[in-house]
Amino acid sequence: MADTTPRISEAEWTVMKVLWDLGEASLGDVVRALENQLHWKPRTVQTLVRRLVEKGAVTTEANGRDFRYRPAIGQNDCQIDEGRSFLRRVFDGRLTPFVAALMEKREVSRDELQELKQLLEQAEKKLK
Repeated sequence: MADTTPRISEAEWTVMKVLWDLGEASLGDVVRALENQLHWKPRTVQTLVRRLVEKGAVTTEANGRDFRYRPAIGQNDCQIDEGRSFLRRVFDGRLTPFVAALMEKREVSRDELQELKQLLEQAEKKLK
């Protein structure tokens, strides 16, 4: 299955998270949201937003002299497509070796294990 969302860089993900949280924002809103997390110059944020618009991940609307930006793609869709892409690139598309690698490094909490068990049980029920 092909990815349906544009490929976005790690820095672009950071900007997208702000836009998903805010729903709609001006460039200044995005800069302010990131200023406590990162030391990016406003020009850097502007470049990332422009790239996201060019990729179709963000829409823009003129509001007087200001522009408003909105996510054009859903966060869940991006996460799913990015996860599929990662699994293809790193684990030949196989989920089991990925989960096994996480378990080997003890990066899975008890709560996450319980959630995984529940997901597996639900998936198994769907197969019946």
